[in-house]
Amino acid sequence: MHFLPENIDEYVVAHSAQEPEYLYNLTRETYQKILQPRMLSGPYQGRVLSMISKLIRPKAILEIGTFTGYSALCLAEGVHEDGILHTIDIKEELVDFQKKHFDASPYAKNIQQHLGLALDIIPNLDIRFDLVFIDADKSNYINYFHAIIDKMNPNGIILSDNVLWSGKVVEPLQEKDIDTKTLLEYNKLLNEDIRLETVLLPIRDGLTVSRVL
Repeated sequence: MHFLPENIDEYVVAHSAQEPEYLYNLTRETYQKILQPRMLSGPYQGRVLSMISKLIRPKAILEIGTFTGYSALCLAEGVHEDGILHTIDIKEELVDFQKKHFDASPYAKNIQQHLGLALDIIPNLDIRFDLVFIDADKSNYINYFHAIIDKMNPNGIILSDNVLWSGKVVEPLQEKDIDTKTLLEYNKLLNEDIRLETVLLPIRDGLTVSRVL
């Protein structure tokens, strides 16, 4: 989803850093072999994620929703040399695909894959996180927030993807649209929770940056 005029969007992308070759290869193979390849973060948002991670230099990252591993690799670009990115997904059929591309990158030793339900896995992670990226099933965004908020370090950053939901957040709410309803509640929660300082960026489908106070 692009909220900028196409020519402006193209200019922005052309004047931003380009993705490394290992991410290009991941994208190419995802489009060749995996259903719903548009779920990839993509090169522009990937560079945004990479830049945020590089500015933070986190020692512990949590990603909720791996898909084929594109965003994990972008976030890993900023991880401390001894740091670990924990990435969680429920799709067993993608584990080997992810690992293949993690191993082809410079960050294989910094990435730990977790297979299963995030709400089952997170409580068992005895870790305090510097950076969390939430990009999974939208109906659980609020549950994910409550699962991770007490595991954040002071000044830790929570990134939330797809928070504009193709513009549905400003359209009349359909009665059975649980995802949009949850995102409306989630965006309100992030904006009003006194433990956070939040800014919503109109990048692609919406990316919220929340700093834990």
